[in-house]
Order: sequence, then C-alpha cells, then structure tokens
Amino acid sequence: MKGTQTSTRNTGAAEEKADGFTDAERDAIKERAKELRAAGRRGPRAAKPDPEAEVLAKIAEMEDADRVLAERLHAIIRAAAPDLSPKLWYGMPAYAKAGKVLCFFQSAQKFKTRYATLGFSDPARLDEGTMWPTSYALTKLTPADETLIAELVRKAVG
Repeated sequence: MKGTQTSTRNTGAAEEKADGFTDAERDAIKERAKELRAAGRRGPRAAKPDPEAEVLAKIAEMEDADRVLAERLHAIIRAAAPDLSPKLWYGMPAYAKAGKVLCFFQSAQKFKTRYATLGFSDPARLDEGTMWPTSYALTKLTPADETLIAELVRKAVG
C-alpha cells in the first residue's frame, strides 16, 4: 500500500532565507524604490518636499521605544552636524552630506530585531586603525551615549 507523499521542503524561517530577503528587508527595498521614483518624478520646477518633515513623520509612526530613540538621535545629529541633510533611506531616517548617506537609524520593530541600530556608511570618516565599528546597537541613550554619538557624527562628517 502506498503512503501519501509529503513535501521535503522546509517551511518557516528556513524558507524565508531561501528567498534571499526577509519580509522586512523586502519592505525596506520597496520603500527605497518608492523614494527613488518620487525623486525622479519631480521636475525641475516642482516644489520639493521638506525632507526633514518626511523624516519626522516617519519617526512619529514608530512604536514607542524606537520613536524615543529616533527622536533623540535626530536631535543629537542635527545639533552635532547641522549641515547634514535629513532624508528617508530605505524608509528609515538617514542623514546625508552632498547627497551621500553618512549615518542612519534602523528601527528594531520594523526589522524585528532585538535592538535598534545607529549605522554609518562608507563616506563616514570613522576610519581608525585597521578595524572600527560601523553600526551600534541601541536599547536606550544615556548622557555618555549621547556625547559619544555627537562625537562620532562630527568625526563622520570630517
């Protein structure tokens, strides 16, 4: 007697990895594509949206823990480097110099991670020796953390 055949394909988290991107990563990619399309549709005479207002609106949408961190980071970064331009990058707050993202915030809630992240991109001038951190896990911000972040941002700007 023949038994019923079952699929040997795994389901769940392993299946998600097989696709290459998690749902959160796919959502972030879609957000980035939407940002690029919106920028491309604007003609030279079109009124440009206020990027800071867009960043603040995205921060306001976050859940409490991430929102508190993102609001504080926004204030620290704007005070430490007022010349950086706030913008959305993969749907998250980011800060750019001459159009290139220097630092960014990643929400723990959006990416379903244990902690939020403050990250720095290649243009950030944080080089020190042969190895240095490019992202920092955040659970809360102490005054010492805030001082360190301001120093890192000023150094990143160069």
